[in-house]
Amino acid sequence: MNRALFHRGPDGDGEFSDDHVHIAMRRLSIIDLEGGWQPLYNEDRSIALVANGEVYNHVELRDQLERRGHRFATHSDCETIIHLYEDHGADCLHALRGMYAFALYDIRAKRVIIGRDRMGEKPVYLVRRDNELWFCSELRCLLASGVVPFQLDPGAVNLYYHYNYVPEPLTAVKNVHKLPAGSYLQIDLDPWTVTERRYWRLSDAPPVEGDPPTLIREELERIGDLIIRADVPVGVALSGGIDSTLVAALAAARRPGLIHALTVGYPGRPEQDERSLAAQTAQRLNMPFHEVEVHPREVVELFPERALWRDDPIADMAGHGYYAVSRLAKSCGIPVLLQGQGADELFWGYGWVRDALEASIVKGSGNRAEAARDPYRRLMPSSLGPRAVKDALSLMTQRWLGWQQFHPDDGAPDDQLIFYNGNGAYQRARWLVRRVFPPKFAAQAFSMDPAHLFRRPRPWNDLPVMFTELICETYLLENGIVQGDRLSMINSVELRLPLCDYRLAELAVGLRKTQPDHRLPFKHWLKRAAADLVPADLMNRPKRGFTPPHASWMHHLIDAFRLSLEHGYLVEHGVLAPQAAAEMTNHRFRLPIWTEAIYKTLVLEFWCRGMSSAAAQTSMNHTHRVPSLSSENLPAPTFRLRPAV
Repeated sequence: MNRALFHRGPDGDGEFSDDHVHIAMRRLSIIDLEGGWQPLYNEDRSIALVANGEVYNHVELRDQLERRGHRFATHSDCETIIHLYEDHGADCLHALRGMYAFALYDIRAKRVIIGRDRMGEKPVYLVRRDNELWFCSELRCLLASGVVPFQLDPGAVNLYYHYNYVPEPLTAVKNVHKLPAGSYLQIDLDPWTVTERRYWRLSDAPPVEGDPPTLIREELERIGDLIIRADVPVGVALSGGIDSTLVAALAAARRPGLIHALTVGYPGRPEQDERSLAAQTAQRLNMPFHEVEVHPREVVELFPERALWRDDPIADMAGHGYYAVSRLAKSCGIPVLLQGQGADELFWGYGWVRDALEASIVKGSGNRAEAARDPYRRLMPSSLGPRAVKDALSLMTQRWLGWQQFHPDDGAPDDQLIFYNGNGAYQRARWLVRRVFPPKFAAQAFSMDPAHLFRRPRPWNDLPVMFTELICETYLLENGIVQGDRLSMINSVELRLPLCDYRLAELAVGLRKTQPDHRLPFKHWLKRAAADLVPADLMNRPKRGFTPPHASWMHHLIDAFRLSLEHGYLVEHGVLAPQAAAEMTNHRFRLPIWTEAIYKTLVLEFWCRGMSSAAAQTSMNHTHRVPSLSSENLPAPTFRLRPAV
């Protein structure tokens, strides 16, 4: 298992083992390069810890703990977890600010605590087998262990076709789950009991009074102090947008001339290419500047591997941008990369979310007829032009195909369904899966309600807060955060997301509870808070964030790989109907829905090939021991637990 995670920690490894617990990890050295090796222990070595990620507030925590009499053996940020546990037990999680997943073994109590950060930046995959629990940082790690076979979960595949990812706690593999963000697992070995607890929810943030821009700016300044803590070079993935520019400004102000800027461009400099804007920002902030040009040939060549490297099947074309900028960082000797994800989800950066919220507000008022019309009216173009014509034709196609907008036929009470996915993607998927799944697979797949995430019991008391939490737990987590973590770690680069800081998220929700902002201009509070950090000409530009030339890349990928579907893994294993595979292969003129379907199916096809190969080729067994006893992982703990006898 540890060998399978070498990319997450190439600097060393470490392990702890006794009769009941075996934990191992890989290290990417970021803080305390010489002394921070794991496993970490308390003073009398009665507690052992392996951890993945960063505790950003470790300096403040160390000062408090030392004043209470704790003695530290290293300068590792993760050692604070052990001493906090000594004082507070599992409640130590409430004191941590950062991105982390850890396993802590209390040897005397014969108890293991497995914790995950609030926003889910670091992953934990779980398998229960008899009286054993196996868990790790990547799905491929479990497959490499041989403890679970590679078998697709039909219900999860159905969800994948609806959302372009599989929402946690599910994974696409049978009998493998994720520990949800903001949760911890307590395993008592004698007697053997496993308990999962949720220690944090975004919607529980207390109401906050005060001036939003002022309070948000104060929190951003605190975040800026925390996220640059590292004993190695730090860079920023810089596009031409507000969010990455804000992160760059916060970091550069604290280390003038030392924070690097890295960006991605494309041949011919199409409209998506933002290298010029990024270079201007880097020059203004006195940041060394690095750029890389991504050619469609490279996108095609790496597509099969990139589908696997994401670890989960994720049908997002922007993933290669994440990969390319982290690979650039690696080549420049920059093992820590800051990125601007999170602001759009916290501060109304997506029009489709606001549209869905407004439609849900109307529905919550009890006016069903108005609710049914509202999404169409909002999607109708307000002016002529190519985009407006395309949108109008899309709506006409939906009605012609007879799609039932916002009314899944799953038997659940319709009055509990919010209008979350009101941009039509959900409805297109419902139409699609009925054409691509063979009958036997469909019977199993349709047992899972794809709309379960969008069902909320009445009354809907605070829809803006509900939508903020929902998009953070779905699209931000499973599409943005997962891709960022996996595609940076495949290059042995640690990704940090300052705008996903949980206290910033709590502040946004707390303010929203006292002064709703969903009808203000896009990202109004954040823009005002950052007014002197981000140039005025960038403030009103649409979100980009390494947005690739989708149409060109899609054309190249489909031409290169569509023939692989007819006799591929999905057809062979009864997931994709042969007729559907042939239809995808042979159509020369396709509606956009078929282009979307082909891309989703190609991602799933090559993800399955890679995962099944990883499971089949493993040469390790359950008793293998990693020989080295060094290392503090920053990335990638792996674990095995057995009950006491």
